Amino acid sequence: MRHNLNLNWLRSFETAARLLSFTAASHEIGLTQTAVSQHIKALEAQLGDRLFVRRPKSLQLTDVGKAYLVTVREALDTIEMSTTGLFGPRQASTITVRASMAFIMWISPKLDGFLHNHPDIGVKLVTSIWKSPADQQPADVEILLARNEYARSDLELLSDEAIVPICCSKVRSDIRTPHDLLNRPAIHIMGFDDHWARYLSAYSLKPASSGARLVTDTSTAAMEMVAAGLGCAVVIERFALQAIETARNISVVGDPVALGQSHYLVRSDQHRPLKPGVDAFETWLRRQF
Repeated sequence: MRHNLNLNWLRSFETAARLLSFTAASHEIGLTQTAVSQHIKALEAQLGDRLFVRRPKSLQLTDVGKAYLVTVREALDTIEMSTTGLFGPRQASTITVRASMAFIMWISPKLDGFLHNHPDIGVKLVTSIWKSPADQQPADVEILLARNEYARSDLELLSDEAIVPICCSKVRSDIRTPHDLLNRPAIHIMGFDDHWARYLSAYSLKPASSGARLVTDTSTAAMEMVAAGLGCAVVIERFALQAIETARNISVVGDPVALGQSHYLVRSDQHRPLKPGVDAFETWLRRQF
């Protein structure tokens, strides 16, 4: 038969047992002394045994109370460690930021400055890879890459983007003109299938109709494949430059070409109150461009 134990009862018991005082426990927990005493009584009634010996000016644990304290303390510590591990330490405010994996990789090295200036604000980064809106968790800040002609009234322009071809640094010398790209295996990115055609068409070229075709679902994975020498890819310039700054084994092997797409900040619903820290993060984000 399972005991239906209230977590607040257990916290009151652990605190009172540690301090050997209902009054001191009430001050630490933020409850009245009467509430702590009632929690202990309810717990003892549920367990069918006394946990404390109550005297006029002292409080002592019973033998069973001492034995139970060890288990309760370990259980509460486990809950705290698991909660901190999964959700981070308790902070005044944690904002959720949703963007593509490549954008998160680009912004992550810059986050230290924001966190240093705003130690009371936590940032949780989540990706938006191939999920329907119904599957996505709510986000306080969202960054989208969208075609310029499809920009909506709720989107604030952050930056126009350009694309560049990248290859493994070892074969950089083999790529002297855009035409040379046609002699290398092409790595395609799902959702950005037009990158190759857009780049080559700027030089009146067409993608090869045959040959090896590698496909992945993120720009980040494509850049790792390029670094491994599997072929060339066409990616957003700022992401390529960030990867090079972090010593990835890739090189830009052509001039940038306008993508016709831009990164936008999704404006928050005006009818929903903003979480503390969102304004500060969005202001900081604009400065990164």
